[in-house]
Amino acid sequence: MADFWIDTHSHLDAPEFDPDRGEVIARAREAHVRQVVVSITPGTFEAARQAAIDCDGAYALGSHPLFVNEVGDDAPGRLRDALHRWRDDPRLVAVGEIGLDGFVPGIQDEASRERQDTLYAAQLAVAQEAGLPVILHVRRTADQLLKHLRRMKAEGRPVSGGIAHAFNGSEQQAEAFVELGFCLGFGGAMTFDRALQIRRVAAWLPEAHLVLETDSPDIPPHWLYKTAEARARGERSRNEPSQLPRIAETLAELRGWRVEQARRITTRNALRVLPRLGALMG
Repeated sequence: MADFWIDTHSHLDAPEFDPDRGEVIARAREAHVRQVVVSITPGTFEAARQAAIDCDGAYALGSHPLFVNEVGDDAPGRLRDALHRWRDDPRLVAVGEIGLDGFVPGIQDEASRERQDTLYAAQLAVAQEAGLPVILHVRRTADQLLKHLRRMKAEGRPVSGGIAHAFNGSEQQAEAFVELGFCLGFGGAMTFDRALQIRRVAAWLPEAHLVLETDSPDIPPHWLYKTAEARARGERSRNEPSQLPRIAETLAELRGWRVEQARRITTRNALRVLPRLGALMG
């Protein structure tokens, strides 16, 4: 039985970690946390891979929807080329972070939404060709994401499951992802008492479909959160992978589990839903 946690969504290569990345890695190791480093654009593929090597973790490659107006039309082709280049690298475990965003104002105009949809569909096709699971950005877009996954399944080109990252949808949407072979990722947002929907799904979801994540340096848990007033004073909160075991305490409370039980179940799920991760760390 694995004696470590898995942070299924880390951006260890982010510039927020440039001053002390080595110390961040050391704290994660001390907390027995292994990481999946998730890229955001083709320009970060190399950095994500190197960060995964540095932390003895794994990585995923893809273009994040928030950067849809910055990446070129060649982004899916660059993803395909990178997956081919590193196809024999055991640390390459998924395509991500890909998906759709229905929240950030700058990408909600009609043209940007169409670009998001086109980019997402193209990257799903690349993942399916490569036989890799996907790590999905889900923010007010669960139904649209599911539409594409169902279409590919109906066409006889099903995606190999994956993780719906930072899930905050409904129970019905959660069931739909589960039916398609996905796990749902829960992290810092779950630690807030007011996150009623997230906590309800985390408590209700079949245990075989739960994984943990930090989204470091983003989505800090409540004990790291800075108020608007604090942020206005220049204070910043930064999440990091070493926080995962404490985040897991919330999941254990919601489920009526021991913390050790939460570690065992979520680690097992992560190794299953990302099969190459299982081969690397199992």
